[in-house]
Amino acid sequence: MEEHTATNQSGPPPRPPISETASLPPPRRRVGPGFIAGLIVVLIASGLAAAYYFKYVAPYETTDDAFIEGYVTFISPRVAGPVVSLRVKDNQRVKAGEVLLEIDPADYQTQQAQAAADLAAAESRVHQAEAQVIVDQAKADQQNAAVASAQALAQRAEADRLRYESVQSQAVSRSQLDLAKTQASSTAAEVEVARHQAKAAAAQVDLDRAIVQTAGAQVQQAQARLQQAQLQVSYTTVLAPRDGRVTRRSVEQGAYVQTGQALLALVPDDLWVVANFKETQLARMRPGQSVVIHVDACPQHHFTGKVDSLQAGSGARFSLLPPENAVGNFVKVVQRVPVKIVFDNPLDASGLDLAPGMSVEPKVRVQ
Repeated sequence: MEEHTATNQSGPPPRPPISETASLPPPRRRVGPGFIAGLIVVLIASGLAAAYYFKYVAPYETTDDAFIEGYVTFISPRVAGPVVSLRVKDNQRVKAGEVLLEIDPADYQTQQAQAAADLAAAESRVHQAEAQVIVDQAKADQQNAAVASAQALAQRAEADRLRYESVQSQAVSRSQLDLAKTQASSTAAEVEVARHQAKAAAAQVDLDRAIVQTAGAQVQQAQARLQQAQLQVSYTTVLAPRDGRVTRRSVEQGAYVQTGQALLALVPDDLWVVANFKETQLARMRPGQSVVIHVDACPQHHFTGKVDSLQAGSGARFSLLPPENAVGNFVKVVQRVPVKIVFDNPLDASGLDLAPGMSVEPKVRVQ
């Protein structure tokens, strides 16, 4: 009883014990050096990526829709005939003026000889006509002298007639007077005849000179035919019009070729790049901007160039069947515009065999 009374007098019952762990605040996590180092690495990488982007990506426009282009010259003969000599092989380099092939010149040499003979005959006719002019001119001069002589005789006969008529009838017989009148009339007629003969001689001289001009024209025609025949002979030797490489050779020795037939193609070293950029990439692109050109066939070599010009129209606008956009189901498609890029250095000096149609990736610096 005493113990129970003492317990009631001591106060409220004691609280259960609280653990020491529950009473303490949770411990703070300390930032370790590895986390800080990782954060620094991420920041540095982000900065490098941003610097790389603004230095090597943002100032450039690039495309993989680009190819090497060049003027391909197709070689065709200007005369027909069998090929007697073929001097080139596939993909062979040739220089301007080098012989590519020869066509049999026999027929054309015969025509040249005939034209030369016609020219000689025409020149002979000219000489003959010129000599005839000299002969007829001498005859005309002779006729002019005959006119002068006839006029002198006519004047003398007329003077005799006047003198006989002026004297007394007792001094001159009637027969002498009639004879003087007859001689005056006869000599006057002879003067007229001589004058007509002189005119005829002068006309003959003019005709001879016209014949000389005609013969001269025939000489010019013969010379033209001879020159044409000489050209035909020269055309039997087909020469390279420029430096380049032989491609697409379709002729063999002994084949009969026709005028205008494509025998082979000549690819020069004068090449450039046509890059089809999206129209959204052209806002800052201008002629003269520098370009780095990567050729797929030469991955270890980088070429430099510059923008030459931009085509005045998209590629679709100049296609065989341009698109008709004035329809109800129109869908906007980003167009591509060809851009011509030229190389800074000649390609023949690089020692690399680049050719039209090869794929390239140009990178144009627009800033």
